[in-house]
Amino acid sequence: MARYDEHDQARWAPEPPGNPERGAFERDRARVLHSASLRRLAAKTQVVTPTDYATMHSPRTRLTHSLECAQIGREMGKLLGCDPDLVETACLAHDLGHPPFGHNGEMALDHLAVRCGGFQGNAQNLRLLTRLEAKAVTEDGRSAGLNLTRAALDAVCKYPWTSYSSQIPGVPHAREGRPYCVYPDDLAVFQWLRQGAPDYSLAFEAQIMDWADDVAYSVHDLEDALTSGHVAAEALRDPGERLAVCDLARRWYAPDADENELAEIFTRLVADPLWPGRFDAGLADLAGLKRLTSDLIGRFCRSAQDATREAYGSAAAESAGRHGMDLVVPRVTRLECALLKGVTAHYVMSRDDHHATQARQRDVIEELGSLIMLGAPATLEPALRPEFESATGDAGRLRAVVDQIASLTDSSALAWHRRLSARA
Repeated sequence: MARYDEHDQARWAPEPPGNPERGAFERDRARVLHSASLRRLAAKTQVVTPTDYATMHSPRTRLTHSLECAQIGREMGKLLGCDPDLVETACLAHDLGHPPFGHNGEMALDHLAVRCGGFQGNAQNLRLLTRLEAKAVTEDGRSAGLNLTRAALDAVCKYPWTSYSSQIPGVPHAREGRPYCVYPDDLAVFQWLRQGAPDYSLAFEAQIMDWADDVAYSVHDLEDALTSGHVAAEALRDPGERLAVCDLARRWYAPDADENELAEIFTRLVADPLWPGRFDAGLADLAGLKRLTSDLIGRFCRSAQDATREAYGSAAAESAGRHGMDLVVPRVTRLECALLKGVTAHYVMSRDDHHATQARQRDVIEELGSLIMLGAPATLEPALRPEFESATGDAGRLRAVVDQIASLTDSSALAWHRRLSARA
């Protein structure tokens, strides 16, 4: 680990030396793997709720997505000269802050949390890792969360700035409406983990994690959509259908692309011999689909690896610091990835029944906020009651309620809503 020094391996709360046979990043990986937050991802939405795939026995969840992302990121990181445990830790942790009901729940919680600074899944990641997970405490008795190394925390931060609303002098902030990775309450640990990092600069490991995330969910969500029957393989060979997907992909994922450019790339994608002409979910079809997804993942990863090596030299990553280089992803590869996301968005997330489900989910989040606040702190889990009781104002108490809701899974959010509604 010559490229990672004591500064990179430092922890927010000093700890006694651990097992000398285990590296600092190996311990980071183990802490995330054993965390309650990671286990909860097994029951959290990836694209749609697990119960929505009535014809599937095992749809992907946030947990399976995180595991797949970790496998992709680990291999990419190793081949590009990064510590594989460090990259895998970032991939495993990158979705811990997602609330119930996926991005729909995130929007609902952001609306609920407007009086305490808003809600952002990436900022909730940092809060979980440095405050809410139970593992270590600081010298003054406060929770230090999992107390990961500086490099691991920095590798999770793919939006390394605070929100637009908290105009703190000298601290980078996002433009309004953009994601961010830190709430004002957690600014001290954010400034600690970013020591020595240029403003707005993503660590190289964070860039690998981000691309592994894109690759994993673009390819695997397509696989789930085909397997569930939401997407018919033959429909994607229809030029009109492809144009509709291109339009959505451009608006949601690739605003700098031209629709004609996307249409040409999409035509080449579906012309691949591995792309299914039809899909009936038999063993041969399932095996063929696996060959397609494996080929796409390998191609997307190799494209970025080759372009990065070409830009910096094959040995550059092994000697560069964490902020010494950028991952290079060719434009065509990014647009191919955007088109795969567009397929799922068009055929799954844009359905009328999906919109109706999302509206009900937002109602549940909003009503839970009122119900929990009405009975707090008794309505909070014991670990979160001190945060509520020690708050000096309404904003702090609301943040404790938001932390509680964000920790719930899809099913437990519905169960809490039923239980608290019956008491009201």
